[in-house]
Amino acid sequence: MHKLLESLPPGARVLDLGARTGSFNTNREDLAVVRLDLEIPANRGAGLYVSADAARMPFRAEAFDAIISNHSLEHFVELEATLREIGRVVKRGGAVYVAVPDASTLTDRIYRWLAKGGGHVNAFRTPQDVVAPVERLTGLPHRATHRLYSSLSFLNRRNRTAPAPRRIALFLNGSERYLAILMWVLRGIDRRLGTRLSVYGWEFHFGGGPIPQRGEAWVNVCVRCGSGFPQAYLRTKNVVRGIAYRCPECGGFNLLTREKKR
Repeated sequence: MHKLLESLPPGARVLDLGARTGSFNTNREDLAVVRLDLEIPANRGAGLYVSADAARMPFRAEAFDAIISNHSLEHFVELEATLREIGRVVKRGGAVYVAVPDASTLTDRIYRWLAKGGGHVNAFRTPQDVVAPVERLTGLPHRATHRLYSSLSFLNRRNRTAPAPRRIALFLNGSERYLAILMWVLRGIDRRLGTRLSVYGWEFHFGGGPIPQRGEAWVNVCVRCGSGFPQAYLRTKNVVRGIAYRCPECGGFNLLTREKKR
């Protein structure tokens, strides 16, 4: 997603779809970022906020150079209408980035159990569950899919903006260090047994724009902000201390997971 944003020309228009307080940050002050959601939050981020339904966007055709749907497609009640609108408002040759949870994973099940559904009305269980409707309804070609790993950052009490459900006591009330240990253990089990306990979902690239080349999926994902990093990058930032590291983005405490050798 950030590689896509970095590649856009000055003055490019970007739509943050289902933004809430802002589903991404960027240092590009020369981009025109429009954030759309049903309700405009009080603690909004940078950019122009628009209150509207994603299935009926108040924008002219081909208004945006890029559209970011970062953890939002699973929430749209009128998914087909929303995808048609994405295809209408993105420029010809424009890019669409999509990230969604895998509804069959432990992470998504925990989220829906704690949040009594959490507003997830669309369940994606395979990459094709996303690729097929997006290609059909937007007319944009699918160009890449990457696996995303979880961090359970939605449990982290540092991120809490409302009273937590009682069930969160099972996760030591969202202790950051507990979550770091838990994710390290789950990734270790996945590595040894071939399970998917620490998998979150996928990211997809449609249409134009650069496609990031990845080898192994990034297994080191911050338990506070959810940012993922390759192990080599963390070492170049000098944030690794023994088996732990501090997130370069937010300073969150994490345990380092070794990447598989290629």
